[in-house]
Amino acid sequence: MQELVQTRKIMDDERKQIILEVLADKYCKQILHDTLEKPKSAMELSSDKKIPISTVYRRLQTLYDAKLLAISGSINEDGKKYFLYKSKVKSISLQCNLEETSIEIVPNSSNAS
Repeated sequence: MQELVQTRKIMDDERKQIILEVLADKYCKQILHDTLEKPKSAMELSSDKKIPISTVYRRLQTLYDAKLLAISGSINEDGKKYFLYKSKVKSISLQCNLEETSIEIVPNSSNAS
């Protein structure tokens, strides 16, 4: 059985620019890739990929603001907040010529966190 892949075309030029900046950042791409299958905490992302924790938090905020990352949270027994992050996109395709940049996003269908 063939799976139907839904894509969303990005039309807004400001959103296109944000996505291009995210794709140019190696840490943003690593975070999106690492949170594709299952949600991870900032500490897990930092230790798995050897990214400084302050950099992880900055990139998580960037990705969340760009609407490319979902956040779920809870409070543990000690009363501390515990957040998990999951990629909202499976892939991003872009096509550029000198006149126009076309960007399509395939949503992450395993987004049931």
